[in-house]
Amino acid sequence: MPPLAPLSAQDRALYLERLWNCLKPKPIEPGVLIRAGLDLGTSSLVLTILDSHGEPLALARREARVVKDGLVVDFAAARSICESLRKELESYLGVSISQAALATPPGTSERDAATHGYVCQGAGMEVSAMFDEPQAANHLIGLSDGAIADLGGGTTGAALFKDSQTILSFDEPTGGHHLSLVIAGRFKIALEQAENIKLDPKRSREVASIVAPVLSKMGTILKRGFKNLPIPILWLVGGSSAAPGATQIISQETGLLVESLTRPELVTPAGIALGCPPFEAKALEK
Repeated sequence: MPPLAPLSAQDRALYLERLWNCLKPKPIEPGVLIRAGLDLGTSSLVLTILDSHGEPLALARREARVVKDGLVVDFAAARSICESLRKELESYLGVSISQAALATPPGTSERDAATHGYVCQGAGMEVSAMFDEPQAANHLIGLSDGAIADLGGGTTGAALFKDSQTILSFDEPTGGHHLSLVIAGRFKIALEQAENIKLDPKRSREVASIVAPVLSKMGTILKRGFKNLPIPILWLVGGSSAAPGATQIISQETGLLVESLTRPELVTPAGIALGCPPFEAKALEK
């Protein structure tokens, strides 16, 4: 079971801030128990290390386009980047990272999920657990009843929980990449420039009007997927949930009470690591 007791909204925000501040971690003693999570996202790959109690120890992240709609499309590059993330954190922590938990979008085939595992193994880490992304996010959110939507770089995935069990999950290919596409089309610029505009807080009001139709589509996907089932609350996670107007538009489209977090892009990576069974961090071989 994930180690964290249910957190208040403020405590979740503080937890994610502590994780963000672990980009340059301090060494730890060999022999301690740690947890590791590897998130293969559409826009970035993230390796997260926690202690056995779930407290953040280390975080490494690389922007990359090696996964599309939850599928690994460049195995060699994905493996190489994940190996570099592992070696980077090992050099900081002074211990080996021998295993990690993973997560995939809901509905990912067994074959495609296995490819995620091969990336992890090729990067020098055995796979200790595998989750759906919203299920992983719930390791941090701690919902008993309600829903979580992971608005990622490439897909909108969601799960509905009843008595802490997943009773429904789905995923469709609309995400942050599509937000960038409409910005690029509006200004007739390269996708990389559109990404910068999307993330520029000074242009949030301008961006909000441009991306609203895509956010509305995400809301429609969620409303259709939830099939009018009673949902007391919907939590948004994933980087795209930080888009200007996301919470309000999705609430309007679904008719649900919608909440989100600061640093939402870290919720699923943290949740993946929280689900990893603790293992011994051994000293690095010289």
